[in-house]
Amino acid sequence: MNERKTETAATSGPANANGALIRLRNVHKKYKRDQIEIPVLAGIDLEVKEGEFLALMGPSGSGKSTLLNLIGGIDRPTQGEVWVAGASIGELSSDKLSAWRARHIGFIFQLYNLIPVLTAYQNVELPLLLTRLSGKERRDRVGLALNLVGLKDRAGHFPRQLSGGEEQRVAIARAIVADPTLLVADEPTGDLDAKNAAEILTLLQRLNREMGKTIIMVTHDPNAAERAHLTVHLEKGVLKA
Repeated sequence: MNERKTETAATSGPANANGALIRLRNVHKKYKRDQIEIPVLAGIDLEVKEGEFLALMGPSGSGKSTLLNLIGGIDRPTQGEVWVAGASIGELSSDKLSAWRARHIGFIFQLYNLIPVLTAYQNVELPLLLTRLSGKERRDRVGLALNLVGLKDRAGHFPRQLSGGEEQRVAIARAIVADPTLLVADEPTGDLDAKNAAEILTLLQRLNREMGKTIIMVTHDPNAAERAHLTVHLEKGVLKA
């Protein structure tokens, strides 16, 4: 497996310092259940440069999805700094954070999260409905995204008419249609058979190599992690080399 330890910055500062798209400094995350505090992440330091493909591995309950949610701006740290694409996640208001996510983050989920009553085209178009793009511009973007994932001829099909691999391709098209800075993928092959999983991983590699997309992927699968440039491991909320 191609692994290398990420560098930790010596000084604090914006995430784009020294070419870093993502920089976490001493990040802690705790959740409250009734009056009990549950620690999930403990002192995470991580730096990811633009154009990297990072695999994040670890056992269930190690904090992988929590870390992904912090990087994707879905959650905020309890302590520490999370800089992504020039923004400090913990300092943005809810409205600014939503606008920042729409501009910079494309999400890919294990269970696709497609809307069953919408066609593949309509599912992919959804993120663009919040923009000022014209109808023609939206059509062009959706057509390009579906073509990139090899599903332009399935644009009029509903999710129930697609295979699992095709559904995940639609989900990836939806994630890239707004040309985000960063793709975050939570177990993107976890619900697929080996053949479809391999095809999805090849597609992610193409997005990284040919389009320069930075990708953070949570996975339990060592074969999936092999496709990344860099692998880091989480154990009980702590990053291991």
